[in-house]
Amino acid sequence: MMTIFVNDETHTVSATTLAALLDELGYGGARIATALDGVFVPATERAKATLINGAKVEVVAPMQGG
Repeated sequence: MMTIFVNDETHTVSATTLAALLDELGYGGARIATALDGVFVPATERAKATLINGAKVEVVAPMQGG
């Protein structure tokens, strides 16, 4: 288990990749944008993005309207 910060909230997780983290937190299949330690991670790269203890993840959902 490790501690990860998601949108500035602390989570203790077992996931070791960004894709697994999103599944673990219930985002699986959602249309979202992600960043790991300040760097944008496209959906196609999330399975390769390895997490370390203390990583900072940002998850942003697109907004409707204009």
